[in-house]
Amino acid sequence: MTTTLSATQPQHDTHTELALAGVCRVVVLNDPVNLMSYVVLVFKKVFGFDEQTARKHMLEVHELGRSVVWSGLREKAEAYAFTLHEWHLTAIIEPDEKN
Repeated sequence: MTTTLSATQPQHDTHTELALAGVCRVVVLNDPVNLMSYVVLVFKKVFGFDEQTARKHMLEVHELGRSVVWSGLREKAEAYAFTLHEWHLTAIIEPDEKN
């Protein structure tokens, strides 16, 4: 008696993979140290924001104490948060309940 193994590959469920990977937000928090012009510069360099978008996020940080600057897969969010920390900005990652 011979046994044959099926060579079929399991199908990937992208929705499930995203749920497992987690969708997160990168949030920059206000701090009393960095100048507003410096925060604008960092947003432009790290995220490629234009001047207007970078200023909008900087003003949210300054006036509201926080700004969601990016949303996506957790691994990329962690990389962005790490990069922001290297630029001496206070950034956190939180789950994005919308996705």
